[in-house]
Amino acid sequence: MKVLVSCKRVVDYNVKVRVKADGSGVDLSNVKMSMNPFDEIALEEALRLKEAGLATEVVVVSAGPAQAAETIRSGLAMGADRGIHIRQDAPLEPLAVAKLLKALVLSEAPDIVLMGKQAIDDDFNQTGQMLAGLLGWGQATFASQVSLSGRSVTVVREVDGGLQRVETRLPVVITADLRLNEPRYASLPNIMKAKKKPIDETTAEQLGVDVSPRLTVIETREPASRKAGVTVSSVAELVSRLKAETGALT
Repeated sequence: MKVLVSCKRVVDYNVKVRVKADGSGVDLSNVKMSMNPFDEIALEEALRLKEAGLATEVVVVSAGPAQAAETIRSGLAMGADRGIHIRQDAPLEPLAVAKLLKALVLSEAPDIVLMGKQAIDDDFNQTGQMLAGLLGWGQATFASQVSLSGRSVTVVREVDGGLQRVETRLPVVITADLRLNEPRYASLPNIMKAKKKPIDETTAEQLGVDVSPRLTVIETREPASRKAGVTVSSVAELVSRLKAETGALT
């Protein structure tokens, strides 16, 4: 059984994002980039399936500029068998990524596609659902637990009201939630081995996919800064301040 894992290159979650002075987007100059944390969780789950003898090959794919190959190398260092780099310098929207992944799925024929539930840069949470729709596959989103039995997969997913258990047949698209697992650190020997693992490169044109943007970013701005809190000495003073500043209490 083959597992295809989609991994996006994003601004590292420890970095404070800066908006360009002209408001045209996020400033990426001299900024540390890394694998999207949710995709890292998805990759870890794929590797665990392989270690359990349920998967035979884990293929990691990333779409983006030349630097996206570094993200693929990180996945190979974690334990993936090989990588595929879809070279694309312009930004990609979720639908375009879903179309690119569909083209790869048709050529690679995986049984499972794993990816993070969303990317931390745009928070769209759309690619997995779109991919399942384009392929006509079953889907299990926000997965916090995955178990395989033959050609059936059971997924515990997190919903607003608690946990939901769904079962579907392979092939399937699964998107990983935060509590699915704890990703491993790549060991030094595996980092060295990753340098010799193959990464195939392709483009949207070679895959026959139109990735023309459908959205236009009008403006990017930082969220408004919150006012500093104040300390009150009594409930009466609290109520008085609420009345004066919000008018919420009458």
